[in-house]
Amino acid sequence: MPHAPQHVDVASAELDAALRKGPFHVALRAAIAARGLPLQRVQHHLSRHGVKVGVTSLSYWQQGARRPQRPESLRAVRALEEILALPEESLIRLLAESGRSASGLRPPARSYRSLVEASGVLDQLLAELGCPPDGGLHTLGHHERLRIGYRRELAERESHHIVRAHRDGIDRFVAVHHGDRGAAPERMRVHALENCRTGLVRWHRDTGVLAAELLFDTRLRAGDTFLFRYGVEDGTAGVSREYVRGFDSPGGQYALQVCFDAAALPVRCHRFVQHSAAAPRSGCQDLELSGRHRSVHLVEPRVRSGFLGIGWDWE
Repeated sequence: MPHAPQHVDVASAELDAALRKGPFHVALRAAIAARGLPLQRVQHHLSRHGVKVGVTSLSYWQQGARRPQRPESLRAVRALEEILALPEESLIRLLAESGRSASGLRPPARSYRSLVEASGVLDQLLAELGCPPDGGLHTLGHHERLRIGYRRELAERESHHIVRAHRDGIDRFVAVHHGDRGAAPERMRVHALENCRTGLVRWHRDTGVLAAELLFDTRLRAGDTFLFRYGVEDGTAGVSREYVRGFDSPGGQYALQVCFDAAALPVRCHRFVQHSAAAPRSGCQDLELSGRHRSVHLVEPRVRSGFLGIGWDWE
């Protein structure tokens, strides 16, 4: 009976060990070597999955010089698991573990699987609403206010936007709300509070993502500025422990305020930044709860790509 070549057995053993122990870049390199695929072929297979990643990026990932971070890159990692015939979540798990080991800070509350799934779900919801990836608006300022209820739940969120159109004919904005684990988006309510009205609303129950059209009563021309305000009633999930806002590109000012019910006050609050969904958190800074209004806040004069958030601990 013929035997497999020794180099195949060695490559397979190295892959098994790398998938168990990591780190991510070693496992990716071992998987590509075990399948005998040049990076150009890997890139071709990714494009057939609808994911665009350059050969240079793939090379950096397997060398450990860079890590997949943006939502598109995380979708690529999921596709690589299928292309390279790896167990589901094997590379994503190693990517998450390498992020945690790089920092002693608490990892994101949502799993990396839910982050990846949510990014794909959001694309689907935006397509259903007929919204292109670029909505035609630049954010000049964004102020969010969260209310945490007496059950320690995310009760509601209010957003105030200042935007500028960068092309003619813009007459709407798609608001996205991602509830905490266990949220029921079909029970949430969207309220148009100022200079807009609610249009179509779509949601995805498994990920707790809701997307809603906010329709303007005017069509903006390129260069026009516009202000509008809306709110989302939530209160459908369990205990809330943080709120994170993601930014795809650099923008204007962002402010986040979290207000707590008098019957449910946290013992500690802190702000943090995160350069990508798969990156460790940094810039952790304690926030003091104001006595009278029971709130904490952060202000970022000019946001960068990545994530900003506030977390809080209960007794």
